[in-house]
Amino acid sequence: MSALVVTRESDTLLFECGEGTQRQMLRYGVGFALDEIVFTHFHADHFLGVTGLVRTLGLQGRTEPLRLVGPRGAKRLLGQALSLGVEREAFEVEVVEVAPNDVLERDGYALKVFAVEHGGSAVGYALQEKRRLGRFNPDRARELGVPEGPLWGLLQRGQAVRLPDGREVTPETIVGVPRPGRTLVYTGDTRPCAATVEAARGADLLVHEATFGEEERDRAKETAHATAREAAEVARVAGVRRLVLTHLSARYSRDPSALLEEARAVFPETVVAKDGMEIEVPLQD
Repeated sequence: MSALVVTRESDTLLFECGEGTQRQMLRYGVGFALDEIVFTHFHADHFLGVTGLVRTLGLQGRTEPLRLVGPRGAKRLLGQALSLGVEREAFEVEVVEVAPNDVLERDGYALKVFAVEHGGSAVGYALQEKRRLGRFNPDRARELGVPEGPLWGLLQRGQAVRLPDGREVTPETIVGVPRPGRTLVYTGDTRPCAATVEAARGADLLVHEATFGEEERDRAKETAHATAREAAEVARVAGVRRLVLTHLSARYSRDPSALLEEARAVFPETVVAKDGMEIEVPLQD
C-alpha cells in the first residue's frame, strides 16, 4: 500500500491512495481536509483506496471540491473506481490528466510533472515552492529615514518608495536577495533515470522507491523498480539534502537495515520510510 501526505501551510496533498490509506490516516491523526489526491500511475497498490476514501469524505459532509490528478488514463480509471459502490458525491470531484513537463500552479508553489521509467504513462512529481522575498533589514530602513509602516511593506514587496524629503529608496538597499523555497520530489515506482535526477537537482527531500536490494538488481530491472543503492546514487548525483526510501519489498519490511546500510554507503543522509513517519522540511536561508 502506497500513500504519502504532504502538508504545506493550509494545503494538504495526498500522493497515492493504496488500499487501507484512510485507515492509516485515522490511525496517525491525519485529517481528511484534503485539497487534492495525486497519482503517479494506476497499479492497484497505488489507487485502490480512493473509492472508500471519497465515500468517507461524502459521509462526513464534505462540500468543497476535490481534485484528483494523474497521468494518462486517469479520467477513465478513476471514474471507474469512484463508480464502484459510491453514491453520487455531495461535492464536486474533478479529475485532471497530466503528462511529463506539465506544471500545475498552486498558491505559493507548483507541481512539476516528470517522466519516470515504470512502463506506460507513469510520472513523478516535484513540489517546488516559489522564491521567497528577501530578508528585510529594519535597522537599515531606520538609518535611511524610512518611517515604519506602509513604506516598509512596499519595500519588502520589491517596490521603490519616495520619502517626504524627496529621496527615493530602493528595495536593494534594505531587502536582501530573494531566498529559495523548498523542493520535495516524489518518484512513485521507477527505475533510476535521468529525468528523476534532473527533477531532484538540489531538492530538499527526495522520496524514491527502493523495492529491492543489490542482490536482486536483475529482478529490479525486470520489474522496472530500483534497488536501495540505485536510489542513493540518484540522490548523490542530484545533490539532494535528504533521501527517503519507500515501496520496499515485503521481504525487507520487518528488517530494512540491509537496504539502509546499502544506501548510506553511497548517500549517508538516507532514512527508510515507515508507517506514521513524519519528516519536516525546513526552509533554507
